[in-house]
Amino acid sequence: MIIANWKCNGSTEMYKTWSVDFSNELLHKKDTYLGIAPPSIYFGDIKSYLTCIPFIGVQDVDYLDGPRTGAISVDMLIDMDCNFSIVGHSERRQLFNEDNELIKKKIESLNNKIMTVLCIGETMVESQKGSTKNILEEQLGIIKGLELNESFTVAYEPVWAIGSGLTPEPNDINEIHKYIKDVVQSYSANNHIPGVLYGGSVTDINAESFFKKQYVDGALVGGASLKGASFAKIVNIFNGMKQ
Repeated sequence: MIIANWKCNGSTEMYKTWSVDFSNELLHKKDTYLGIAPPSIYFGDIKSYLTCIPFIGVQDVDYLDGPRTGAISVDMLIDMDCNFSIVGHSERRQLFNEDNELIKKKIESLNNKIMTVLCIGETMVESQKGSTKNILEEQLGIIKGLELNESFTVAYEPVWAIGSGLTPEPNDINEIHKYIKDVVQSYSANNHIPGVLYGGSVTDINAESFFKKQYVDGALVGGASLKGASFAKIVNIFNGMKQ
């Protein structure tokens, strides 16, 4: 599974150029879960235009509808045939002050309706203190007792790695991904074992070192997904190693 998170980037010109560059670089069309989360304002256009990408999602969702100016509800996503929603990204937590309780409500509203990609990760200070697993366990605590949809996915994104060019060692990522799978299985009511994606400065240069690892099921790609050719290279690497 490879998902692009375009964040607050994009334009009509961008996605048309992106489509050509991606298609020209892509080596093999396989049945990999391949998705893009563009800015929601472009969702409809991209879903109809980027036919080379089978799954189009959103970067966030609200858990209610009604008098909530600027919000996008789960029912709206269903109406638009949305394939997945990212929730809990560190930028939502830090810039918009989203806490675990709010993220839990979003997961509950999406569960059994639309595929959920839950982002979790520790800061540099927490990593240096050796608190990574404790932080991740706390963040995953919001799914305790939930019977999770089989498509429920976790993206491990160390906050200190996002956009910094820094990444954990691949062996450390593999260990953390196994830990995440174990925690989710033990916390969920139906013993769900999630797919776990790695995110945080993933590029076509380092992707192979991550995809080699047993418990890395794919990637949530930020900056490197903004260029169609570089994103296609990451997909090619994944298809060559994980299929």
